[in-house]
Order: sequence, then C-alpha cells, then structure tokens
Amino acid sequence: MAERTKTKRKYQVNAELSNFQLAKVKSALTLRIHARGEKVGELEVGRGSLVWRGKDRQRFKRISWGRFTDLMNDLAYGRRR
Repeated sequence: MAERTKTKRKYQVNAELSNFQLAKVKSALTLRIHARGEKVGELEVGRGSLVWRGKDRQRFKRISWGRFTDLMNDLAYGRRR
C-alpha cells in the first residue's frame, strides 16, 4: 500500500450567518477567505446580490444574481453567441 503524503491546505474559509433565513431583509452569509494565513477578501452572499471586498480595500463590488449567473455560465461553458 502506498504511503499518503499530507498536503497543507492553501485556503481557509470562515463563515458567519447573520440571519438564518436569507429571505429576510439585511440577512447575509459572509465568507472570510484566507490563503496561507493571509486574508484574501470577503464574499457576502445576500438575498439580492453578492458583494466582494478584497484584502485591505475600502471599496466593494456588488454583483446581482442575474449578472453572477451570466458570469459563471460564461466561465464554465464559454460565451454564448
């Protein structure tokens, strides 16, 4: 039997749910993302949009669910013509 080597994880994601039901106003799931112990950014998943805040950034980027699905479909399956 081959010996398995243990690899160190590159990313760590911590989650905080501010309201159990995302159907309510001001409810969101916040994911804090770290790479090799250093904060990369935060992703806030809400009812109406996603919000990305990069490391040490004052500004954030809000993306609607419709725009997000378009971006992910383009990334996964290529651009539609």
